[in-house]
Amino acid sequence: MSAQVSPGARLAGRTAVVTGGCSGIGLATASRFADEGAFVVIGDLDETRGPEVAEKLGGRFVRCDVTDAEDVDAMFAAAHERTGRIDVAFNNAGISPPEDDSILTTDLDVWQRVQQVNLTSVYLCCRTVIPYMQEQGKGSIINTASFVAVMGAATSQISYTASKGGVLAMSRELGVQFAREGIRVNALCPGPVNTPLLEELFAADPERAARRLVHVPMGRFADPEEIAGAVAFLASDDSSFVTASQFLVDGGISGAYVTPL
Repeated sequence: MSAQVSPGARLAGRTAVVTGGCSGIGLATASRFADEGAFVVIGDLDETRGPEVAEKLGGRFVRCDVTDAEDVDAMFAAAHERTGRIDVAFNNAGISPPEDDSILTTDLDVWQRVQQVNLTSVYLCCRTVIPYMQEQGKGSIINTASFVAVMGAATSQISYTASKGGVLAMSRELGVQFAREGIRVNALCPGPVNTPLLEELFAADPERAARRLVHVPMGRFADPEEIAGAVAFLASDDSSFVTASQFLVDGGISGAYVTPL
């Protein structure tokens, strides 16, 4: 990770907020944003790792429970106070607990907890950041959905899947609603990624991992840095005509009928 700005960096002089920025896709993206020249504000619950990560990136850490409206307001206020603008919001925080399984076995409290973290948090972050972007007449919002938002799976995580479908639908609607105000909103739809979240899930059930891997045409899960590259594209002006999209970065899963041997 580096806070050094390379010549011609696409995000030079911009402020980017990343939720869930202490691990996985969020961490890789925060690092990529910094390398692209952005001032990065990381919102996360990890008060041990967060300040360390932010310091390495030359950014700022704000402790934030993304399900709490006051915390979300304070996070974006802190970002705006520091630089006077918010150019990019990567609303990425999410959970996938093992208790979230078939609809027949997933308890209501598990369903609600996943919805709060994965979907309600995106609503709160978008609701809070859009007025800042309206004021400056420009901004890019990237919300983390998933390839399961466009496909069904027999290895169900019912609340996770439903929450990501909600993120996709909400992102599409916001992308259309605010397009003429210079605000782009896109749903990032990653395939399976080698993150601590996925590793923990599959370590408990290797058969589930093997069953999923066979459906990936590339024959492997993504690295977080590969997803970060897609987010950086959506954050930059290179994607200036991309909004209300389901941006699939899934190794070909959603396009496959039979995968290579």
